Amino acid sequence: MSTVVDNIPGSVELTDSALESQMTLSMGPQHPSTHGVLRLDLKLDGELVVKSVPDIGYLHTGMEKLFEYKKYQQGIVITDRMDYLNPLGNNLAYVMAAEKLLQIEIPERAQVIRVLFCELQRIASHMVWLGTHALDIGAMSVFFYAFRQREKILNMIESASGGRMTPSYFRIGGLMMDLPAGFENRCRQFLNDFPEALNTFDTLVTGNTLWQSRTMGIGIISTEQAIDWGLTGPCLRGSGVDLDLRRDNPYSGYETYDFEIPVETDGDVWARFKVRMRELNESYKIVRQALERLKPGPVKADAPKVVLPDRNDMRTHMDSLIHHFLIVAEGFNVPAGEVYMPIEASKGELGVYMRSNGGPKPDRVHFRGPSFVNLQALPVMSDGEMVADVVAIIGSLDIVLGEIDR
Repeated sequence: MSTVVDNIPGSVELTDSALESQMTLSMGPQHPSTHGVLRLDLKLDGELVVKSVPDIGYLHTGMEKLFEYKKYQQGIVITDRMDYLNPLGNNLAYVMAAEKLLQIEIPERAQVIRVLFCELQRIASHMVWLGTHALDIGAMSVFFYAFRQREKILNMIESASGGRMTPSYFRIGGLMMDLPAGFENRCRQFLNDFPEALNTFDTLVTGNTLWQSRTMGIGIISTEQAIDWGLTGPCLRGSGVDLDLRRDNPYSGYETYDFEIPVETDGDVWARFKVRMRELNESYKIVRQALERLKPGPVKADAPKVVLPDRNDMRTHMDSLIHHFLIVAEGFNVPAGEVYMPIEASKGELGVYMRSNGGPKPDRVHFRGPSFVNLQALPVMSDGEMVADVVAIIGSLDIVLGEIDR
Protein backbone atom coordinates (compact mmCIF):
# COMPACT_ATOMS: atom_id res chain seq x y z
CA MET A 1 0.00 0.00 0.00
CA SER A 2 1.26 3.51 -0.81
CA THR A 3 0.27 6.99 0.28
CA VAL A 4 0.59 10.37 -1.45
CA VAL A 5 1.83 12.73 1.23
CA ASP A 6 0.40 15.92 -0.25
CA ASN A 7 -1.53 17.02 -3.31
CA ILE A 8 1.21 19.48 -4.29
CA PRO A 9 2.56 18.59 -7.75
CA GLY A 10 5.84 16.74 -7.42
CA SER A 11 5.11 15.33 -3.97
CA VAL A 12 6.76 12.00 -3.22
CA GLU A 13 4.69 8.82 -3.04
CA LEU A 14 5.73 6.68 -0.09
CA THR A 15 4.81 3.29 1.36
CA ASP A 16 3.40 2.93 4.89
CA SER A 17 6.75 1.66 6.16
CA ALA A 18 8.45 4.73 4.73
CA LEU A 19 5.89 7.00 6.41
CA GLU A 20 6.77 5.47 9.78
CA SER A 21 10.43 6.39 9.31
CA GLN A 22 9.77 10.06 8.58
CA MET A 23 11.28 12.82 10.69
CA THR A 24 10.07 16.41 11.03
CA LEU A 25 12.81 19.04 10.99
CA SER A 26 12.39 22.75 11.71
CA MET A 27 14.78 24.64 9.43
CA GLY A 28 15.08 28.25 10.56
CA PRO A 29 14.22 30.97 11.32
CA GLN A 30 17.71 31.40 12.75
CA HIS A 31 19.32 29.48 9.90
CA PRO A 32 21.42 31.90 7.79
CA SER A 33 20.66 29.98 4.63
CA THR A 34 16.95 30.69 4.91
CA HIS A 35 17.88 34.29 4.02
CA GLY A 36 16.27 35.85 7.05
CA VAL A 37 13.47 34.88 9.36
CA LEU A 38 12.00 32.11 7.22
CA ARG A 39 11.15 28.82 8.88
CA LEU A 40 10.66 25.66 6.88
CA ASP A 41 8.72 22.73 8.29
CA LEU A 42 10.45 19.81 6.58
CA LYS A 43 9.28 16.22 6.62
CA LEU A 44 12.23 13.98 5.83
CA ASP A 45 12.77 10.38 4.91
CA GLY A 46 16.45 10.14 5.71
CA GLU A 47 17.92 13.09 3.79
CA LEU A 48 15.08 13.12 1.25
CA VAL A 49 12.54 15.93 1.54
CA VAL A 50 9.06 14.44 1.50
CA LYS A 51 7.20 17.66 2.22
CA SER A 52 8.20 21.27 2.87
CA VAL A 53 5.96 24.00 4.26
CA PRO A 54 7.20 27.63 4.48
CA ASP A 55 6.26 29.32 7.75
CA ILE A 56 6.39 33.12 7.53
CA GLY A 57 5.35 36.11 9.63
CA TYR A 58 8.27 36.51 12.03
CA LEU A 59 9.10 39.96 10.62
CA HIS A 60 5.56 41.29 10.27
CA THR A 61 5.50 45.08 10.69
CA GLY A 62 2.07 46.09 9.41
CA MET A 63 3.52 48.34 6.72
CA GLU A 64 0.44 48.35 4.52
CA LYS A 65 -1.68 49.59 7.43
CA LEU A 66 0.89 52.29 8.21
CA PHE A 67 0.33 53.84 4.77
CA GLU A 68 -3.25 54.69 5.76
CA TYR A 69 -1.98 56.90 8.60
CA LYS A 70 0.70 58.70 6.59
CA LYS A 71 0.45 61.44 4.00
CA TYR A 72 1.33 60.33 0.49
CA GLN A 73 4.83 61.80 0.58
CA GLN A 74 5.50 60.29 4.02
CA GLY A 75 4.78 56.78 2.73
CA ILE A 76 7.89 56.77 0.56
CA VAL A 77 10.15 56.04 3.54
CA ILE A 78 8.10 52.95 4.38
CA THR A 79 8.74 51.41 0.95
CA ASP A 80 12.53 51.48 1.51
CA ARG A 81 12.14 48.99 4.32
CA MET A 82 10.21 46.31 2.42
CA ASP A 83 12.64 44.76 -0.05
CA TYR A 84 15.60 46.49 1.54
CA LEU A 85 17.85 45.29 -1.28
CA ASN A 86 15.72 47.09 -3.88
CA PRO A 87 14.56 50.28 -2.11
CA LEU A 88 14.64 52.51 -5.19
CA GLY A 89 12.47 50.04 -7.09
CA ASN A 90 9.98 50.13 -4.21
CA ASN A 91 10.11 53.95 -4.28
CA LEU A 92 9.40 53.96 -8.00
CA ALA A 93 6.35 51.69 -7.90
CA TYR A 94 4.80 53.69 -5.05
CA VAL A 95 5.37 57.18 -6.47
CA MET A 96 4.23 56.12 -9.94
CA ALA A 97 0.96 54.84 -8.49
CA ALA A 98 0.36 58.22 -6.86
CA GLU A 99 1.41 60.04 -10.04
CA LYS A 100 -1.07 57.94 -11.99
CA LEU A 101 -3.89 59.15 -9.73
CA LEU A 102 -2.65 62.75 -9.89
CA GLN A 103 -2.08 62.55 -13.68
CA ILE A 104 1.08 64.64 -13.54
CA GLU A 105 3.86 64.48 -16.13
CA ILE A 106 7.43 63.79 -15.06
CA PRO A 107 10.30 65.70 -16.75
CA GLU A 108 12.56 63.78 -19.11
CA ARG A 109 15.69 64.18 -16.98
CA ALA A 110 13.91 62.78 -13.94
CA GLN A 111 12.70 59.78 -15.97
CA VAL A 112 16.21 59.01 -17.19
CA ILE A 113 17.68 59.30 -13.68
CA ARG A 114 14.96 56.99 -12.36
CA VAL A 115 15.86 54.34 -14.95
CA LEU A 116 19.57 54.77 -14.25
CA PHE A 117 19.15 54.33 -10.50
CA CYS A 118 16.71 51.43 -10.77
CA GLU A 119 19.16 49.49 -12.94
CA LEU A 120 22.06 50.30 -10.64
CA GLN A 121 19.88 49.06 -7.77
CA ARG A 122 19.08 45.88 -9.72
CA ILE A 123 22.80 45.20 -10.09
CA ALA A 124 23.38 45.86 -6.39
CA SER A 125 20.50 43.54 -5.46
CA HIS A 126 21.88 40.80 -7.72
CA MET A 127 25.28 41.25 -6.10
CA VAL A 128 23.78 40.38 -2.71
CA TRP A 129 21.96 37.42 -4.27
CA LEU A 130 25.13 36.16 -5.93
CA GLY A 131 27.34 36.54 -2.87
CA THR A 132 24.91 34.95 -0.39
CA HIS A 133 23.80 32.24 -2.84
CA ALA A 134 27.45 31.27 -3.26
CA LEU A 135 27.97 31.21 0.52
CA ASP A 136 24.92 28.95 0.89
CA ILE A 137 26.50 26.34 -1.34
CA GLY A 138 30.01 26.71 0.07
CA ALA A 139 31.79 29.17 -2.24
CA MET A 140 33.22 31.97 -0.12
CA SER A 141 35.50 34.08 -2.34
CA VAL A 142 32.79 35.32 -4.69
CA PHE A 143 30.98 36.95 -1.75
CA PHE A 144 33.77 39.49 -1.31
CA TYR A 145 34.05 40.21 -5.03
CA ALA A 146 30.28 40.75 -5.30
CA PHE A 147 30.03 43.04 -2.29
CA ARG A 148 32.91 45.16 -3.60
CA GLN A 149 30.76 46.05 -6.62
CA ARG A 150 27.70 46.62 -4.43
CA GLU A 151 29.65 49.06 -2.26
CA LYS A 152 30.47 51.16 -5.31
CA ILE A 153 26.77 51.41 -6.19
CA LEU A 154 25.68 52.18 -2.63
CA ASN A 155 28.27 54.95 -2.50
CA MET A 156 26.74 56.50 -5.63
CA ILE A 157 23.23 56.20 -4.21
CA GLU A 158 24.41 57.79 -0.97
CA SER A 159 26.01 60.70 -2.81
CA ALA A 160 22.68 61.52 -4.48
CA SER A 161 20.23 60.84 -1.65
CA GLY A 162 22.17 60.83 1.61
CA GLY A 163 21.13 57.24 2.36
CA ARG A 164 22.59 53.90 1.38
CA MET A 165 19.94 51.26 2.05
CA THR A 166 17.03 53.64 2.67
CA PRO A 167 17.54 56.39 0.08
CA SER A 168 13.92 57.64 -0.40
CA TYR A 169 15.33 59.46 -3.45
CA PHE A 170 12.30 59.32 -5.71
CA ARG A 171 9.46 61.71 -4.99
CA ILE A 172 5.89 62.04 -6.18
CA GLY A 173 6.44 64.35 -9.13
CA GLY A 174 10.11 63.61 -9.74
CA LEU A 175 13.22 63.38 -7.56
CA MET A 176 14.32 64.67 -4.18
CA MET A 177 17.03 66.74 -5.89
CA ASP A 178 19.28 66.68 -8.93
CA LEU A 179 22.42 64.58 -9.18
CA PRO A 180 25.44 65.90 -7.26
CA ALA A 181 28.52 67.26 -9.01
CA GLY A 182 30.84 64.51 -10.17
CA PHE A 183 28.18 61.79 -10.14
CA GLU A 184 28.41 61.10 -13.86
CA ASN A 185 32.17 60.61 -13.69
CA ARG A 186 31.81 58.19 -10.76
CA CYS A 187 29.16 56.26 -12.67
CA ARG A 188 31.33 56.05 -15.78
CA GLN A 189 34.21 54.75 -13.68
CA PHE A 190 31.97 52.02 -12.29
CA LEU A 191 30.80 51.10 -15.80
CA ASN A 192 34.37 50.90 -17.03
CA ASP A 193 35.31 48.47 -14.24
CA PHE A 194 32.17 46.32 -14.14
CA PRO A 195 32.83 44.13 -17.24
CA GLU A 196 36.02 42.87 -15.59
CA ALA A 197 33.99 42.02 -12.48
CA LEU A 198 31.53 40.02 -14.61
CA ASN A 199 34.44 38.05 -16.07
CA THR A 200 35.66 37.35 -12.53
CA PHE A 201 32.22 36.02 -11.54
CA ASP A 202 32.19 33.74 -14.57
CA THR A 203 35.64 32.41 -13.67
CA LEU A 204 34.82 31.85 -10.00
CA VAL A 205 31.28 30.51 -10.32
CA THR A 206 29.79 29.95 -13.77
CA GLY A 207 32.65 27.79 -15.04
CA ASN A 208 33.11 25.98 -11.73
CA THR A 209 32.24 22.28 -12.11
CA LEU A 210 31.40 21.95 -8.41
CA TRP A 211 28.93 24.81 -8.71
CA GLN A 212 27.37 23.23 -11.77
CA SER A 213 26.96 19.88 -10.00
CA ARG A 214 25.21 21.60 -7.07
CA THR A 215 22.76 23.54 -9.28
CA MET A 216 22.04 21.59 -12.47
CA GLY A 217 18.90 19.47 -12.30
CA ILE A 218 18.07 20.73 -8.79
CA GLY A 219 14.81 22.43 -7.81
CA ILE A 220 13.08 22.02 -11.14
CA ILE A 221 9.78 23.78 -11.82
CA SER A 222 8.19 23.42 -15.25
CA THR A 223 6.86 26.22 -17.41
CA GLU A 224 3.26 25.26 -16.67
CA GLN A 225 3.88 25.05 -12.91
CA ALA A 226 5.73 28.39 -12.89
CA ILE A 227 2.75 30.07 -14.55
CA ASP A 228 0.23 28.32 -12.31
CA TRP A 229 2.04 29.38 -9.14
CA GLY A 230 2.33 32.99 -10.30
CA LEU A 231 6.11 33.23 -10.50
CA THR A 232 7.59 36.37 -12.01
CA GLY A 233 11.00 37.81 -12.72
CA PRO A 234 14.10 35.59 -13.06
CA CYS A 235 12.27 32.66 -11.43
CA LEU A 236 9.69 32.72 -14.24
CA ARG A 237 12.18 33.42 -17.02
CA GLY A 238 14.32 30.56 -15.72
CA SER A 239 11.43 28.25 -16.61
CA GLY A 240 11.24 29.45 -20.20
CA VAL A 241 8.61 32.21 -20.01
CA ASP A 242 9.69 35.32 -21.92
CA LEU A 243 8.01 38.01 -19.79
CA ASP A 244 9.47 41.29 -18.54
CA LEU A 245 7.33 44.31 -17.67
CA ARG A 246 10.02 46.74 -18.79
CA ARG A 247 9.33 45.57 -22.33
CA ASP A 248 5.78 44.16 -22.18
CA ASN A 249 4.19 46.89 -20.04
CA PRO A 250 6.78 49.69 -20.30
CA TYR A 251 7.10 52.61 -17.91
CA SER A 252 9.59 55.47 -17.41
CA GLY A 253 10.56 55.25 -21.08
CA TYR A 254 12.00 51.70 -20.91
CA GLU A 255 10.58 51.01 -24.37
CA THR A 256 13.19 53.39 -25.83
CA TYR A 257 16.17 51.48 -24.40
CA ASP A 258 18.01 48.67 -26.17
CA PHE A 259 18.26 45.55 -24.01
CA GLU A 260 17.44 41.85 -24.18
CA ILE A 261 15.35 39.66 -21.87
CA PRO A 262 17.41 36.64 -20.69
CA VAL A 263 15.43 33.39 -20.75
CA GLU A 264 16.49 29.85 -19.80
CA THR A 265 14.35 26.76 -20.28
CA ASP A 266 15.56 24.14 -17.77
CA GLY A 267 13.68 25.55 -14.77
CA ASP A 268 16.32 24.47 -12.25
CA VAL A 269 18.65 26.34 -9.88
CA TRP A 270 21.25 26.59 -12.66
CA ALA A 271 18.73 28.18 -15.06
CA ARG A 272 17.68 30.81 -12.52
CA PHE A 273 21.35 31.51 -11.82
CA LYS A 274 22.09 31.95 -15.53
CA VAL A 275 19.16 34.34 -16.00
CA ARG A 276 20.35 36.65 -13.24
CA MET A 277 23.95 36.56 -14.43
CA ARG A 278 22.84 37.58 -17.91
CA GLU A 279 20.59 40.26 -16.43
CA LEU A 280 23.65 41.89 -14.88
CA ASN A 281 25.02 42.55 -18.34
CA GLU A 282 21.66 43.87 -19.61
CA SER A 283 21.31 46.27 -16.66
CA TYR A 284 24.86 47.42 -17.34
CA LYS A 285 23.83 48.25 -20.92
CA ILE A 286 20.76 50.19 -19.76
CA VAL A 287 22.79 52.24 -17.25
CA ARG A 288 25.28 53.16 -19.95
CA GLN A 289 22.47 54.26 -22.29
CA ALA A 290 20.78 56.28 -19.53
CA LEU A 291 24.05 58.01 -18.70
CA GLU A 292 24.45 59.04 -22.33
CA ARG A 293 20.89 60.48 -22.36
CA LEU A 294 21.36 62.77 -19.38
CA LYS A 295 20.65 66.31 -20.51
CA PRO A 296 20.21 69.46 -18.42
CA GLY A 297 16.66 70.10 -17.31
CA PRO A 298 14.25 70.04 -14.38
CA VAL A 299 13.91 66.99 -12.16
CA LYS A 300 10.54 67.96 -10.66
CA ALA A 301 7.14 68.24 -12.30
CA ASP A 302 5.49 71.61 -12.75
CA ALA A 303 2.95 70.98 -9.99
CA PRO A 304 3.51 73.54 -7.22
CA LYS A 305 0.69 72.17 -5.03
CA VAL A 306 2.23 68.68 -5.06
CA VAL A 307 6.00 69.10 -5.47
CA LEU A 308 8.12 70.92 -2.90
CA PRO A 309 9.70 74.09 -4.37
CA ASP A 310 13.43 74.63 -4.61
CA ARG A 311 15.14 76.30 -1.66
CA ASN A 312 16.21 79.28 -3.73
CA ASP A 313 12.62 79.93 -4.83
CA MET A 314 11.46 79.90 -1.22
CA ARG A 315 13.89 82.71 -0.40
CA THR A 316 12.64 84.98 -3.17
CA HIS A 317 8.98 84.04 -3.84
CA MET A 318 6.31 84.20 -1.18
CA ASP A 319 3.99 81.79 -3.02
CA SER A 320 6.73 79.12 -3.04
CA LEU A 321 7.13 79.49 0.71
CA ILE A 322 3.37 79.12 1.18
CA HIS A 323 3.25 76.00 -1.02
CA HIS A 324 6.14 74.48 0.94
CA PHE A 325 4.39 75.11 4.25
CA LEU A 326 1.07 73.66 3.06
CA ILE A 327 2.60 70.54 1.49
CA VAL A 328 4.67 69.74 4.58
CA ALA A 329 1.99 70.58 7.14
CA GLU A 330 -1.18 69.36 5.44
CA GLY A 331 -0.05 67.31 2.46
CA PHE A 332 -1.87 67.41 -0.86
CA ASN A 333 -5.19 65.93 -1.89
CA VAL A 334 -5.14 63.11 -4.45
CA PRO A 335 -8.22 62.66 -6.68
CA ALA A 336 -10.48 59.82 -5.63
CA GLY A 337 -9.95 56.58 -7.50
CA GLU A 338 -7.89 53.40 -7.56
CA VAL A 339 -4.90 52.26 -9.60
CA TYR A 340 -2.56 49.31 -9.91
CA MET A 341 1.02 50.13 -10.91
CA PRO A 342 3.36 47.19 -11.65
CA ILE A 343 7.09 47.43 -12.35
CA GLU A 344 9.80 44.87 -13.06
CA ALA A 345 11.72 44.85 -9.79
CA SER A 346 14.91 42.86 -9.23
CA LYS A 347 12.93 39.84 -8.02
CA GLY A 348 9.90 40.04 -10.32
CA GLU A 349 6.66 41.94 -10.63
CA LEU A 350 6.30 44.50 -7.86
CA GLY A 351 2.78 45.91 -8.04
CA VAL A 352 1.18 48.68 -5.99
CA TYR A 353 -2.58 48.88 -5.56
CA MET A 354 -3.51 52.34 -4.32
CA ARG A 355 -6.98 53.66 -3.53
CA SER A 356 -7.70 57.31 -2.76
CA ASN A 357 -10.79 58.83 -1.16
CA GLY A 358 -9.80 62.33 -2.26
CA GLY A 359 -7.83 63.27 0.86
CA PRO A 360 -4.15 63.73 1.74
CA LYS A 361 -3.75 60.12 2.92
CA PRO A 362 -4.37 56.92 0.93
CA ASP A 363 -7.47 54.93 1.74
CA ARG A 364 -5.66 51.65 0.96
CA VAL A 365 -2.20 50.62 -0.22
CA HIS A 366 -1.37 47.01 -1.02
CA PHE A 367 1.86 45.62 -2.47
CA ARG A 368 2.13 42.59 -4.68
CA GLY A 369 5.59 41.51 -3.54
CA PRO A 370 7.46 39.12 -5.87
CA SER A 371 9.34 37.44 -3.00
CA PHE A 372 6.06 36.48 -1.32
CA VAL A 373 4.60 34.98 -4.49
CA ASN A 374 7.80 33.23 -5.56
CA LEU A 375 8.26 31.63 -2.14
CA GLN A 376 4.94 29.78 -2.36
CA ALA A 377 6.37 27.60 -5.13
CA LEU A 378 9.21 26.36 -2.89
CA PRO A 379 7.43 23.07 -2.04
CA VAL A 380 7.13 22.26 -5.75
CA MET A 381 10.86 22.76 -6.21
CA SER A 382 12.11 21.11 -3.00
CA ASP A 383 9.87 18.08 -2.52
CA GLY A 384 11.82 15.00 -3.54
CA GLU A 385 15.20 16.75 -3.26
CA MET A 386 17.91 16.33 -0.64
CA VAL A 387 18.09 18.54 2.46
CA ALA A 388 21.34 20.13 1.30
CA ASP A 389 19.68 21.07 -1.98
CA VAL A 390 16.88 22.97 -0.20
CA VAL A 391 19.46 25.61 0.73
CA ALA A 392 20.46 25.99 -2.92
CA ILE A 393 16.82 26.23 -4.00
CA ILE A 394 16.03 28.97 -1.49
CA GLY A 395 19.06 30.91 -2.72
CA SER A 396 17.87 30.58 -6.32
CA LEU A 397 14.56 32.25 -5.39
CA ASP A 398 16.37 35.40 -4.14
CA ILE A 399 13.79 36.14 -1.44
CA VAL A 400 13.82 39.00 1.07
CA LEU A 401 11.68 38.46 4.17
CA GLY A 402 11.06 42.18 4.66
CA GLU A 403 9.01 42.05 1.46
CA ILE A 404 7.34 38.76 2.32
CA ASP A 405 6.14 39.59 5.84
CA ARG A 406 5.62 43.38 5.49
